[in-house]
Amino acid sequence: MLPYFIVALAALLTAGLTLFSGFGLGTLFLPVFALFFPLRVAIALTAVVHLANNLLKFALLGKYANRAVVLRFGLPAIAAAYLGAQALLWLGELDPLFSYHLWGRTFHIMPVKLVIAILMISFALLETAQAARRFSLPPRYLPLGGLLSGFFGGLSGHQGALRSIFLLRYGLAKEGFIGTGVIIACLVDFSRLIVYFDRFFLADFTQNAGILLTAIAAAFAGTFLGSRLLGKITMRGIQLIVALLLSGIALGLAAGFI
Repeated sequence: MLPYFIVALAALLTAGLTLFSGFGLGTLFLPVFALFFPLRVAIALTAVVHLANNLLKFALLGKYANRAVVLRFGLPAIAAAYLGAQALLWLGELDPLFSYHLWGRTFHIMPVKLVIAILMISFALLETAQAARRFSLPPRYLPLGGLLSGFFGGLSGHQGALRSIFLLRYGLAKEGFIGTGVIIACLVDFSRLIVYFDRFFLADFTQNAGILLTAIAAAFAGTFLGSRLLGKITMRGIQLIVALLLSGIALGLAAGFI
């Protein structure tokens, strides 16, 4: 029961934190699942929770989405997310880069864990840096943004920070910005989950249905409570703490400890 409790508590807290820390649910929740499951499985399970939470947001804000942006950004993102998910499976099949002994144990440096660790640290820094949060690109780069955001979304689940860089300059109202982003995120999640389900993740989904449903329910509760108690306040101190924690877990993955 301890894994259920930890996952539920983590989902509750991370879903609430996304409303005011600036980090996405996938960015925060992936490290939690990575503590209990192989990394590829953790990414797939996180994708389900991420999709479920975004479907809830879609029901509330999807009507405000800009269809032109969804098409120009979302269609390339769908294709790129499929390729990113395939890249994840390919990385997961590679042999260890090297192994080492420490404290009487053998640790393996796996390519997939090293790549995901680098991405976790990179996107933690990207989502924390004030300059990066203000940076944006002209609307003509939307298809490129879809490709980049979709690929990294399929590979590791990190898509929100890149998506914001390309959508900020489009002049969308607040509701339109959120609604458009939610639909694009759902498209990316659908695309990468097709790959995960098509391969060997189906057994992992069915075998872990209980803990997955627990995480989804807790994430819904966290989103609701966070919106009621905390609003959408950006708290710089919490951003930095979360970034440090993510970097610590990423280093554990890269070193083979996790």
